[in-house]
Amino acid sequence: MHIRQQVLLGIILAGVSFSFASGEAHAQRRRMREPKPIEGVKVGAFDAEQREFYNKDSGLPDNDVRGVAVAKDGSVYAATGAGLVRWKGESWEPVTGLKGPALQVATHGDGVIAIADSGVFEVTGTTANRLADAPPEAVAEGAAPALVGGASIGIGTPSGLFHLRDGKFVRNDVLQKLLGDDSDVRQIARATDGRIALAAQAGLFLGGDDSAWVQLFPRAGNRSWAPHDVRGVAFDSQDRLWFASPQGVGVLDGETWTLYTGEDGLPYNDFTTAAAGEEGVIWFGTKIGAIRFDGEHWSYRQGLRWVPDDMVRGIAVNQQGDAWFATSAGTGVIQRRPVTLAEKAKYFEEEIDKYNRRTPYGFVDRAGLEVAGDKSTARNLDSDNDGLWTAMYGAGECFAYAATKDPQAKQRAKDTFEALRFLTVVTRDSSHPPPAGFVARTILPTSGEDPNAEHYTPEKDREKQREDPYWKIISPRWPTSADGKWYWKCDTSSDELDGHYFFNACYYDLVAETDEEKARVREIVLPMTDHLIDNGFRMIDHDGKPTRWAFFDPETLNYEQTMGRGLNSLSILSYLIVAEHISGGDEKYRKAYNDLIEKHGYATNVEFPKWQNGPGSGNQSDDEMAFMCYYTLLNYETDETLRRKYLRSLWDYWRLEEPENNPLFNFIFAARFDVPERWRRFWSPPQSVITDSITTLKQIPQDRIDWNYKNSHRIDIVPLGKHILRSRGTGHLRNGKCLPIDERRVEHWNHNPFELDGGSGGRILADGAVYLLPYYMGLYHGYILEDAE
Repeated sequence: MHIRQQVLLGIILAGVSFSFASGEAHAQRRRMREPKPIEGVKVGAFDAEQREFYNKDSGLPDNDVRGVAVAKDGSVYAATGAGLVRWKGESWEPVTGLKGPALQVATHGDGVIAIADSGVFEVTGTTANRLADAPPEAVAEGAAPALVGGASIGIGTPSGLFHLRDGKFVRNDVLQKLLGDDSDVRQIARATDGRIALAAQAGLFLGGDDSAWVQLFPRAGNRSWAPHDVRGVAFDSQDRLWFASPQGVGVLDGETWTLYTGEDGLPYNDFTTAAAGEEGVIWFGTKIGAIRFDGEHWSYRQGLRWVPDDMVRGIAVNQQGDAWFATSAGTGVIQRRPVTLAEKAKYFEEEIDKYNRRTPYGFVDRAGLEVAGDKSTARNLDSDNDGLWTAMYGAGECFAYAATKDPQAKQRAKDTFEALRFLTVVTRDSSHPPPAGFVARTILPTSGEDPNAEHYTPEKDREKQREDPYWKIISPRWPTSADGKWYWKCDTSSDELDGHYFFNACYYDLVAETDEEKARVREIVLPMTDHLIDNGFRMIDHDGKPTRWAFFDPETLNYEQTMGRGLNSLSILSYLIVAEHISGGDEKYRKAYNDLIEKHGYATNVEFPKWQNGPGSGNQSDDEMAFMCYYTLLNYETDETLRRKYLRSLWDYWRLEEPENNPLFNFIFAARFDVPERWRRFWSPPQSVITDSITTLKQIPQDRIDWNYKNSHRIDIVPLGKHILRSRGTGHLRNGKCLPIDERRVEHWNHNPFELDGGSGGRILADGAVYLLPYYMGLYHGYILEDAE
């Protein structure tokens, strides 16, 4: 390759300057990297987490749960302020033979032991037998004793460790000398070989019932700790010793220590307890949530999405990996059950049909909850973006039908088309008709409250405009339909149009199989596009003026609203090429498309689609809009010169989004970044585009309630930095990636994934389209291969 050609190729593809003083050597180095094609990934059943809470309303005698334990037969015992109870899968049963509050419970033999009624009791089934009086220190006012069963029963107190000897509890004086004045014992653990480990104020200790005790000083590589204020200790299923202290977490495997801090992924370090899980898994309780570690991945379980209360007092895990928690707000369990991606999709579709459809047309969006967390109190809410959210749901069903040929998926897609079609039809001949082709944001029945009467008056518009200079004053904001049955909302934005064009393109190509079905799509898409062309590439409202955001004209984009230049250029070019495709090649759409490119530089505008200062900057809604437009634009454009510009733009945009592990953006990137073979050794999507996406799909919680979440206190977080506008309260993991989707907000893909704290307090029930669209898109494009085994 000629050096000049190399330079041109480098500029076109990389957008940076290369030095070609040693062009031959440089080219040789580049040739050594052979690209690997993206491959689909087989995905079988995986363990999904779901939680259940239990309190007085669900059968617990008291919400004040001090401890939990799992017996050999899988029964769960909870020590509550009103006694000890057992759960065997159906209801909570009181344990008889003891009175008053139960202070602690622990596994012992085939059953459990408990501290209550000033004594220690051995429990079989629901019957308790008193073994001995408890040490006074263990049952004093406000006491939170530690307890361990096994060969000999031990109790940890603020005054040291006590063993049961000949029917009495006696202090371990040998250990007491090591503890000194810091004698508070927080947790006790027993290994299968009889070793006993202690988490104490004075440090970490290892010994036995009658053997000598030693204080442990973990050392791993250049880390050497003298743990103090140790909060938790446990032997896992492999008999490895784990401890938790403010310094971090450590594990002793034979003679080898491994130590973990925030630099190694430990989310938080204000510990309260530790518990062994299944197959080497370890859990830690903290004052703000719980932590699960399987040896590779840390999972942080905080807030009401996962635990009844953030202050976790105790944890017990059964053989299936279900983790039970003791808190002051009751007990809860995070269950692990095998599920497939397809089963998860079916669940979300059923939930949407049950809770997230509004009006007879079935618009899909979030629902409000009258009672936080209670889905039975759901009430459907309209939003400015009913068209967009419904379109994204419907596009998912288009991919579902294309991938599976499920007639139910086709019906859902057809229903979505009719709903979106009505947003155009409802404006025709209305009380305040806009120019033909105008699409409404959303609708409300006139049988309900008049939104113009109080919420959208000219006076309130003027108030909003004083705070927001771009706010448009228009009255009525909700005109009525020709038949008088519906209010329709005007001032439609570009994000609505992005959704409509994206869906209609998918529906036309993947679902509309008959001439009649395709003609109905043309009847909607072409007038909508003609409206834009005839009005100078602006959406004109019923007042004869442009809407606030739907402007795509050269004068505005190239000379006024420069921040929207790249994105809106991308949008209008995608609209025009979709219209050309759906029209069967009508030249007026290609002419308008070419004019914007050749006379006004819109293809060049697309090369810089977003004003940004790096990952986490700018408006995340823009990202969602842009990737939908890339999907259609690159699907239909065949001109190599234009494709080169668009592909360069998509590559740069995806690199900005890569840390988010967003399956929708990733699958769109993988599907549309099909560069010529000669470029693939320079630019090719990595396989992580697929694997990261599948991980996120697995992690999306089936619980769609928008619970509050808190991550700003975590020690594994790096702030985004001051180079990002409004960077306060944002951050990412130390590997540069966003927090996992199950540790942050999950309503729509337009939310800021770098936001550390948020939520609606359980008052919003989001729909599952955030999962369905990328899942079915990945299935259709062959990136997800369902493993039947």
